[in-house]
Amino acid sequence: MYSKSRMLLIGLVASATLTLLFTVACNYSEDGKPPEEPKFATTQIRTFSAAGSTFIAPLISRWSADYEKAHQVRVNYRSIGSGAGLSELKQGLLTFAASDAPLGDDQLRGLPPLVQVPVTAGPVCVTYNLPGLSVPLRLSGKTLAAIYAGSITRWQDPAIVRENLGIKMPRAEIIVVHRSDGSGTTSIFTSYLSSVSQTWSEQFGHGLSANWPVGLGEDGSSAVLSTVKKSPGTIGYLERSYAKEGGVPVASIQNKAGEFVVPSPASASLAISAFEEELGKDLRAPIVNPAATAKGAYPISGLTFVLIPRDNHSAGEQRAFRDFIAYSLSTGQDSAEELSYARLPVSVLQQGRTLLAQLTENGQPMK
Repeated sequence: MYSKSRMLLIGLVASATLTLLFTVACNYSEDGKPPEEPKFATTQIRTFSAAGSTFIAPLISRWSADYEKAHQVRVNYRSIGSGAGLSELKQGLLTFAASDAPLGDDQLRGLPPLVQVPVTAGPVCVTYNLPGLSVPLRLSGKTLAAIYAGSITRWQDPAIVRENLGIKMPRAEIIVVHRSDGSGTTSIFTSYLSSVSQTWSEQFGHGLSANWPVGLGEDGSSAVLSTVKKSPGTIGYLERSYAKEGGVPVASIQNKAGEFVVPSPASASLAISAFEEELGKDLRAPIVNPAATAKGAYPISGLTFVLIPRDNHSAGEQRAFRDFIAYSLSTGQDSAEELSYARLPVSVLQQGRTLLAQLTENGQPMK
C-alpha cells in the first residue's frame, strides 16, 4: 500500500507529463509539422540628415512620409532657414541642404563640388492683420517697397487708398515684420523689391538677409506668422503653405501687366513659364517680376533647390538619396500641388534629372 506522500508524488509527475504532452501538441500544426520560427524585420531604415529652407519644410516632410512607405529611406529635416542650412552643409553636417537662394559661382569657389537641383517652386505671400477688412488687400510693387522702406507708415496713406478704392482702410500705423535669420524666402522677397524699386535696390539690397530700415525681425516663417496673427496693423511675408495653414489673409500683388494677382500654385507656375528661356541657360535665374506679357503671373515667386555634395563615400547612400530626389521630380510633384506649391515645368524637371546624373559614389558614376 502506497503512502500518502508517494501517491502525491505520482500525481504530480502524471500532471506534469500531461501538461508537457499538451504543450507539445499545441506547438504543432494540424499536419504534425512544427511551426515556422517567427520572422523579424532585419532591414534598417536609411536616414538622411538635412536642413535649411522653411519654404520647403512641409513638402519635404510629406515626401519623406510617402516615400518611406515603399522604401527604407527617411529624411530628418530641420527647418532652420536657408542660410543656416547652407552653413551646416559647408561644415559637412548634412546629407543635403535646401535653399530658396542657390549659390552663385563666386560662392561655390573653395567648396567641395556641389550639385544644385530645383525640386519645387511657389509664391511668397504678403500677409497682414487688418480687422474689419473683408476683401483682399491690393498692393503694387512700388507701394510694398515703400512700406518696407519705411516711407509709407500708415494704412490710410494715399498710395494704399488708391490701390484699394471703395475699401475703408483703418486709421493705424503699419507695423512691418520681416525675417531676422538668413532666409531664402527673404532672398526672393528682396529680389522682388529690388526689381520694382531703384531706391530699395540701391539702399537696402537683396539676399538671404537685408539691411532692413524698419520693422520687427522674427526668426523663421512660423514666428512671422505668429506675430502677424496676434498683432493688428502688421504686414509680413511668408510662404503660401504657412499662410494657408495659419488661416491668415494674403494680399493680391500687381504684376507688370497691371493685374492684381492672388498668390497660388497656378499663378506661380505662370511666372516660371515666363522665364523658361532664362532658366534654360541657368536654373539659378530669378523668376520675380515677369514681363507684362505674362498674364496672370504672380510676381513674387521662386524656385527651391536641394544642394548635394557631388560625391559620397558611404556605401549605397548616394544612390539611395539620388532615388529619393528623383521621386521628388516625378510622383512627388503631385503632392507638391496638394500642398500649394507649384508643379515644375517639364523642361525644368528634365534639367533637374540631368543634374542628378552628375552625382557619383566613391568617385564612380551610378547606374
